[in-house]
Amino acid sequence: MLRFLVLTSLAAIVLAEPASQPKFLEDIGARIPSGEVASPNSWPWQISLQYLSGSSIYHTCGGTLIRRGWVMTAAHCVATSRTWRVVLGEHNLNTAEGKEQYKGVCGVHIHPNWDRNNVAAGWDIALLRLSSDATLNTYVQLANLPPSGQILPNNNNCYLTGWGRTQTGGQLSALLKQTYLPIVDYQTCSSSGWWGSIVKTSMVCAGGSSNSGCQGDSGGPLNCNVGGRWIVHGVTSFVSSFGCNTYRKPTVFSRVSNYISWMNSIMG
Repeated sequence: MLRFLVLTSLAAIVLAEPASQPKFLEDIGARIPSGEVASPNSWPWQISLQYLSGSSIYHTCGGTLIRRGWVMTAAHCVATSRTWRVVLGEHNLNTAEGKEQYKGVCGVHIHPNWDRNNVAAGWDIALLRLSSDATLNTYVQLANLPPSGQILPNNNNCYLTGWGRTQTGGQLSALLKQTYLPIVDYQTCSSSGWWGSIVKTSMVCAGGSSNSGCQGDSGGPLNCNVGGRWIVHGVTSFVSSFGCNTYRKPTVFSRVSNYISWMNSIMG
C-alpha cells in the first residue's frame, strides 16, 4: 500500500486508503532531487511560516502573499494552535539580510470542509490574516492568482519554491530553492499506476519523474507560467510516503482556482 505524506516540518499524519495513502510532507525525510537555489527575492510573494517553541522560532511551511494583509497556505500547516509568525522578503532562513518583514498572525481561516483525518478528501487550504499589512517593494510583492475554475494543460511549465529538505535525513534548506515541476493533467494523474482515485478535480499534480516537493515545502506556491506571467496555481499538500520523489506519484497541490470564491468571501 502507498501512503500520503504532507510536507510540513511538524508531526506525522498517516492515513489509510484501500489503494493508496498520501501523507503530508512533514512525515518524510527523503531528498528533494534536483532543484536549485533561487535568486534572492526572485519569488517575492513567497513567505516563510514560522512558529514559536520555547524561546526559539522555527520554519515549518511556505505560503503565498495574496493581499497586503493576507497569506494563503495549507490547512494542515496551521491545524495546530500555535503562536505563528510570517516572514516576508525571506531568502536565507539563518541570516537577517535587511529585506525581511516580520508579521504576526491575528486570524487563521481553515477551509470548513477540510478534514485532518482524511487527506484524500482535499480542501487543504487556509488563509492567514496578518497583524499588519505588508509593505510592497522590490522584495515583497503580491502573487497573481488564476481566474476561478482555470485548469492548466499537461506539461505547463511550473516551479515549486520552498525551504524543504534536500537530502534523506537532512536539514531544511537554509536558502530558498526552486524546483521545476511541469503539470501532470488530471486524466493522467488519476489513472491507474499514478495516484488513481486519490486525486480529486480540486487538486493539481506536478512532477512525478525527477523532481518533487519535500518536508518543509507544504503550503508553498506552485508558480506556473501562463501567458508570460507567473500565476500561483497550487498550494503544496502531499506526496507518497514511499518518498518525496516516487515515480508516477507527483507532488499534489490544492488547486487555487477551485477556491477563489471561498477566499474572496473570507477576505471581503
